[in-house]
Amino acid sequence: MADRKIILSESEMPKSWYNVAPDLPNPPSPPKHPGTGQPIGPEDLAPLFPMSLIGQEVSTDSEIPIPEPVLEAYAAYRPSPMIRATALEKALGTPAKIYYKYEGVSPAGSHKPNTAIAQAYYNKLEGTKRIATETGAGQWGSAISQVAGMFGLEVTVYMVKVSYDQKPYRKSLIETWGGTVFPSPTDRTNAGRKTLEADPNSPGSLGIAISEAVEDAATHDDTKYALGSVLNHVCLHQTIIGQEAKLQLAKVGESADVVIGCCGGGSNFAGLSFPYVRDKVAGSDVRLVAVEPTSCPTLTKGEYKYDFGDTAELTPLVEMYTLGHEFVPPAIHAGGLRYHGDSPLVSQIVHEGIAEAYAYNQLEVFEAGVQFARTEGIIPAPESTHAIKQAIVEALQAKEEGKEKTILFNLSGHGHFDMSAYDAYFAGELTAE
Repeated sequence: MADRKIILSESEMPKSWYNVAPDLPNPPSPPKHPGTGQPIGPEDLAPLFPMSLIGQEVSTDSEIPIPEPVLEAYAAYRPSPMIRATALEKALGTPAKIYYKYEGVSPAGSHKPNTAIAQAYYNKLEGTKRIATETGAGQWGSAISQVAGMFGLEVTVYMVKVSYDQKPYRKSLIETWGGTVFPSPTDRTNAGRKTLEADPNSPGSLGIAISEAVEDAATHDDTKYALGSVLNHVCLHQTIIGQEAKLQLAKVGESADVVIGCCGGGSNFAGLSFPYVRDKVAGSDVRLVAVEPTSCPTLTKGEYKYDFGDTAELTPLVEMYTLGHEFVPPAIHAGGLRYHGDSPLVSQIVHEGIAEAYAYNQLEVFEAGVQFARTEGIIPAPESTHAIKQAIVEALQAKEEGKEKTILFNLSGHGHFDMSAYDAYFAGELTAE
C-alpha cells in the first residue's frame, strides 16, 4: 500500500518544540522546595540544571525554537518513520487503521535521544564538564552516554540494579559510548548507602537511582544532573514526535481518533500526545491514552498530590500522581516504567480528564508484543508492548462495534537488548506482576 510507510523529508521536520503548558485550561502547579515547601525559583534549581533548561521548565511560550546544532544531530535519525500496521490489522480482522510512530531508528534504539541531544547541548553551552543521571531499563542511560560524547561531556549513570542484572547489553552500550555505569543502590552516595543498610538485596528503583544522581551532581561543582523523563523540559523536547506524526498522517489524509503511549515517567506519551492536547482542549474528539503496568499503577491507582521525585527527598516537590516516593515496584522487565510518580504535566491532563489511563499486567503486554513482532516484524521493547496492547484493545473494540477508527501509538523503542525478557516469557518464567 502506498501509505504503509510515511516519510517526511528533513526539510519538513518541525523546527520548534511545542510547549503544552499555555494551552492547558489551568496553569501547572509550581514545584516546591524540598526543605521549606515554598515555591522554588530558578536559583534553587541552578545547582542541578543549566539556566537554559530551567527557563524551558517554566516557559509560557507555546513554541521554543530548536537550536541548529540540535537539529543537525536530530538529522541522523529524524524524521522518524510512521508505519501503518497492515499485517496486524489483517490478523485482528479489524476495520480500524493502526499507525505507529517508530522511534527505534535512533542510534540508541529509542525515543530518548530527542531530549538527550538537547540536554547535552545546553549543558555544554553553559560549561558543564560531567553529567550525573539515572536510568531504569537503560534506554536513557545509553542515549545520554552516546550524545554526551558528541558534545565532549563525561557521564556517570546510576542504573537500577534489577535492570543492570537483567539487561547486561544496555550496560555494554553505555560503556561503549563512554559512560560510566553503576548498579543502584551503590555505596558511592549517602542515599545509596542508606538504602543498602535497610536492604542489602534491594533491587533498586528509579526513585533511589534519582537520589544518587542528584546527590552526585549537587556535591560536584563541575557536574549537572540530567533526567530522561518526568520534567517539563524533557516532555517539551519529545514533542518533536507528535508534531511529526500529525504531519505524516495529514500526508495520507488521516487524523488520529485515539493516540496511545506507554507511560512510566511520561516522556514518550507526552511526546506523542501533547501536540494533540491543543486540539482536545479546543473541542476535538481525539482520545489520548496513557498505558502503564499493573505492578506500578501510578496514574490508575496513585494519589494526585505533591510528592518527592526521589526516595531520599532531595528533589523538589511536584504535584503528580504518585504511589509514594518510598514505593519500590516489583522487578518487571519493563524497567523504564518502574517509577512511583509521573510527569506533572501528564498527571495534570489525566487529572483534568484530557487524557485517559489504563494498566495491564506483564503477561498481557508480552502476549501483545509477540503478536506485533510476528505480524509487523519489529520486536518491541517491553515498555512499548503496553501501547501495543492498548492499540489491539482499541482495534478489537472497533471490530466488535463495526466502526472504522484511526489508531496511532508510539513504538518508543526496539527490544533487541531485552531478549532475556522474551526468553523468560516463552519459558513460562514471567509472572503477571
